[in-house]
Formats: sequence, C-alpha cells, structure tokens
Amino acid sequence: GFDRSMIAAFGHDDRSCSFAALDALLALEETPEYTAVCCLADKEEIGSMGISGMQSQAFEYFMDCLCDAQNVKLLECFRNSQCLSADVTNAFDPTWPEVCDKANSAHLNCGVCFSKYTGSRGKSGSSDAPAEFVAKIRRLCHEGGVAWQMGELGKVDAGGGGTVAQYMANRNILTLDTGVPVLSMHAPIEVVSKLDCYMTRKAMWVFFRDTEAS
Repeated sequence: GFDRSMIAAFGHDDRSCSFAALDALLALEETPEYTAVCCLADKEEIGSMGISGMQSQAFEYFMDCLCDAQNVKLLECFRNSQCLSADVTNAFDPTWPEVCDKANSAHLNCGVCFSKYTGSRGKSGSSDAPAEFVAKIRRLCHEGGVAWQMGELGKVDAGGGGTVAQYMANRNILTLDTGVPVLSMHAPIEVVSKLDCYMTRKAMWVFFRDTEAS
C-alpha cells in the first residue's frame, strides 16, 4: 500500500467483507442465543443471478430446512431476522473528489462504514434500512468499541451502485449495508485500510453475539 496502514491487493471487493463476516462467525466462543448465519453468495456484480446468486432459492431452501427442524414457519423466521449486508463502499478519493460528496463519504482509517441506502441516482435500485435498525447497530458498535462511520456510494447523479441488501430486505429481513471503504474500487489493484478491515470484522462479531430480539 501507500503506507503500512493500507493494503493494496486484487479483489478487496468483496473478499475483505466476506472474510470479516465468516471469521467473526467462527470466532464466537459460545453458541449465540439466536441462530447466526453467514451466507456467502456469488454473481453480485452481474445482478446476483443464477443458482449461486442472492436472488436464487438456495438461501430459502437452507433456511427452510432449519425452520422445519424447529417447527417454525419460514416467513415468520424472516420477519424476526436481522442482516448486515457485507459489501464494500467507496472511500473518498482526494485525487478525484468530483464524484463524491465529502461530507457524506466514507474515509480510509475511520472504521467500518454503514450505508443506510445505496443505489444509483440517489436510492434507485436500493435497499433503505429502517432508522430504528440503524440506531440499534450504532448502539451495538458504541458498546462494543467499534469505530464506525456513515457513507453513501458517491455523489447523486455522479456515483452509485448496488449490493445484495435489497434482496434480503425483499424477504422481509431488516438489512443494513456494512463494509470496508475502498479506494480504486473495481480496479486491478484496490486499496483498503487495515483498521477498517479489522473494525468491519469486529462489527460483525458484535452483531452475531447480540442477544436482543428484533
């Protein structure tokens, strides 16, 4: 990277967030009060299509098997579920500031980024997390010592992008976009902060061990 606080590598989008979510789940020392699931999906950049994408029935099938084992309705399970959609966001780039709103962008070395909404041209093609759920995650981070920030995917009509959050929210699951800020996203070499990667993993861990019902 540019200095020792950064990592320059291929595929931070979305390996950095996928690793953070899985490692946080595996690091739980005790079985959580509420079932914790980490779903790693493919094809996000082309619309989450196919049998390995988040729009497939694979997730429903897996969850339905869990629900059947406990004699619970799948839709009731979804209604009482919460999700952090692990995907990167763009970091403010001082060498190309025109496409970002500096006051509403994530910055390197400032912690995990929460995006209440994503999408293009504002919120088009997006999930928009309920304010109450955002407040809960912020509180969990405060209590867990997680450095966090809020951000959006670029200036309206200049930036934008989507994640799988909308597909989880369409299942009636409370969902918030959560991830690592990235410089040069989609370039052959992307840049992230070590601190931001660590705080993303810590945020996932705090979320998985939460014992408060939705």
